[in-house]
Order: sequence, then structure tokens, then C-alpha cells
Amino acid sequence: MLRNRIHEIMTAGKSGQKVVVFGWVRTKRMSKNLSFIAINDGSCQDLLQVVVDADSEASECLKQVQTGCSIKVEGLLKDSPAKGQKWEIVADTLTIIGEVTAQDYPLQKKGHSLEFLRDVAHLRPRTNTFGAVFRVRNVLAQAVHNFFSQRNFIWAHTPILTASDCEGAGEMFTVTGFDLNNLPLKSGKVDYSQDFFGRRAHLTVSGQLEAEFLALSLGDVYTFGPTFRAENSNTSRHLSEFWMVEPEMAFADLEADIQVANEFVTYLIREVVQKCTEEINFFEKFYKNVKLSDLEKLAEAKYQKVSYTDAIKILQESKKSFEFPVDWGADLQTEHERFLSEQVFKGPVTVFDYPKDIKSFYMRNNDDGKTVAAMDVLVPGVGELIGGSQREERLDILEGRMDQLSIIKDDLQWYLDLRRFGSVPHAGFGMGFERMVMFVTGMQNIRDVIPCPRTPNFINF
Repeated sequence: MLRNRIHEIMTAGKSGQKVVVFGWVRTKRMSKNLSFIAINDGSCQDLLQVVVDADSEASECLKQVQTGCSIKVEGLLKDSPAKGQKWEIVADTLTIIGEVTAQDYPLQKKGHSLEFLRDVAHLRPRTNTFGAVFRVRNVLAQAVHNFFSQRNFIWAHTPILTASDCEGAGEMFTVTGFDLNNLPLKSGKVDYSQDFFGRRAHLTVSGQLEAEFLALSLGDVYTFGPTFRAENSNTSRHLSEFWMVEPEMAFADLEADIQVANEFVTYLIREVVQKCTEEINFFEKFYKNVKLSDLEKLAEAKYQKVSYTDAIKILQESKKSFEFPVDWGADLQTEHERFLSEQVFKGPVTVFDYPKDIKSFYMRNNDDGKTVAAMDVLVPGVGELIGGSQREERLDILEGRMDQLSIIKDDLQWYLDLRRFGSVPHAGFGMGFERMVMFVTGMQNIRDVIPCPRTPNFINF
């Protein structure tokens, strides 16, 4: 069907233009001579008002038009005399595409809570809030690919099914072909040698390890795909299924890693500022957790750096009362990260050289024997947005680290081979994509920035 999208009408419409618009009804007001229908087709934040004359052919089905139903409108585009809207359509014909039973439609009323809308996630994109969220998400996703493409990175499709535990935390979903009511046992334990892959398999928590072997052949690569974490957490920052962006760069050290990460965040913010002005203004007006002017400043901000050791000193000397104690050797909590970015540095800041005992086995040991070449990019409102490191390229040191952490080397011989056969310094980072969406929209719960949130005890379709 040929149609005019509301976004196109709002940006390039002409008075007197004949248009055909499809969309979903948000509101309907009827009077004796004129009726007004507000529709949205998802292409932009704006609603388009349809004016229906009581004597026109279009008025014949007005009684069947209900909030939520889908309609087709043909008519003339005119300058709108109403405040706050540029255009309106004077309808010649109006056709109902999909009817709605008014009393059954969950979004009949305005002002539903975000919690309620999570239970009707299949309909919540029709609201102003989630239409805006998912359009911003789309712009960010496109920007991810554009950023790396412009820098000649290769997009690598790393596996969702894996036998490796990248983070070593063991919080992974098991994938099996077994009949769960008839599991094969050996010495009282499940015998995974009889499973589909002949060994235990999982949903991936990260594409990093696979990205490393690709980077050590192709140079610069990145992954962008779903990852999974079986962590029984119900906080506003955790999902069981989420998306990760993970670049990996050969012949790169920690400094290069930090530079690319900072440029990446700046690029994404600029894209949102340039392409999502209406959406950000909406979030600023109704949720008040983000300002377009603040994002504009962040898009031009210079990133500052501080070592983990100095960051701990700053936190301790601040005399601020934190919920979690501040001690060297402990990981920074969200409250610490936000204090550093919001109160101390008043903008993005990169913390580097973390204690090795709180970081993963693959991070490069520093010469002090206590820290590793790791970094986190912290931003206001969120805290940690990016985490990365220079990878340990020295075989003997990597093996020693794995022995210290009781990591079974037999399962990662292929990973060790990368250090045996032409090893090079390399580095990379990971960014939780949903956290980036939270950052630029100001949404406070990560479940509200992904179309289908998966969390403990919650998977509704």
C-alpha cells in the first residue's frame, strides 16, 4: 500500500497535498459538526490530527473508531490552526483496518505506570514513552555500526552457543538437548558426554574470547549481539538477556583502548543529539532525568582519566557517607562511580589500573604485580558504561594467572594457542547496549529500554 508516513508529513508536507495515512488511534473527540482523531504511525513522536466533517463520507464509521484501532485516512493536508501542531488532515475517506473492543484494550486510559506496561510489552511501543525509547534505540544501533565501519573494523558474528565461560563467574544458562524428565547420569551427575554437543554447552555471556582470535587475524573487529547472564538479580540495572558491543583490536595497548572507547561514547551521544531531538525533549519534559543541553555538552566534553588508586583516595577524602565502604581492593559500586563522574569530574571519566584480584584472568598484569591494565568509562546518571582492558598476551603469565584462579586450561587450549602462535599486544572493551540507551534517555530501569525484558521469574512471551 502506498502511504505517507507522519514523519515525512511533519518534515516535508505541503498545504493542499493529497495524503494517505495509516496509523493507530490515540484519541477521538466528537461533536455535532466536526470530530477529531489523533493518530500515530510510529515513525516519529508526533501525533497527526484528522478532522472529520459530520457531512462527509468519512464520518460513516466514526462510531466504530476506538482508541487503539488501526485506520486508513485519505484527505487533504492543511495548516493546523490548533496550538502545538503544524498540520492536520481533512478526511475524505476513513477506513477501519483493525477494530478494538474498547473495554478490553489495555491502553484505553492515559497515565499507566511503567510497571503495568511491562506486563503488556507487546502493546507498550504504542505509547509515547516507548515509541521514543525504541526510536532512540534504533538510532544508537545504527550509530554503533557506522562508528566501527568508518574506522574499518570488521563486524564479527560470534556464537551464542559456547563452551567457554568468559567471565569465570559461572552464571551461565545451560543449553541441552536432553529430555529433562529422563537425564542420563554418571556417578550421580548428569553425563553431558551424551548431550547434543558431547559436552556441556551454555548461552554466551560475552563474545570477547572469540573476537580475540578474529582480531589476531583480521586486525580490528567488533561484535554486537545478544548475551545472557543467569544472575538471580532483580535490580533496575540487570537483565537476563541483553545486548553487548565488544570491539577487539590487535596491536593496541590500554591507552589505545581508552581512546577508542571515549571516541565511541562521544559519537553515540552526538548521533542522538542530532537525530533524536524530539524524543529527548519528550524525556526531558515528562521524566526529567535527562536534558538535551546536558547531552550537547557531553557530546563535546573532554574525557578525564584517574587511576583506581587515586579514585579510592578521592572517595575516601570526600568524607561522603556511602552505603558500600571504600577500600583499596574493593570494586567500585554504582554510587562510587556516579559520585566520581557527577560530583568530582562533572562529566565522563575513565578509571584505569584496577586491582588484579577483582578483575578477569585475561587482563594484562601490570609491572607492580598488584594491578591489571583495565579501564572503566564512567558517565553521569549511570556510572559504569564501558569496561575493558589490554589483554594478557604473554603465555607464561596468562597460564600462571589461570592456575591461580583454578581455571581449567584444557577447555581453553585454543585461547592459549593465540599466545603460542604469533602473539601480539591487543585490547578491547564491552559496552552494555541497554545501559547506553538508559544513559541518553534517562530511563531509570533497564527493563524499559529493551523490547522484551527477560529477568528472573519474568518471561511473558
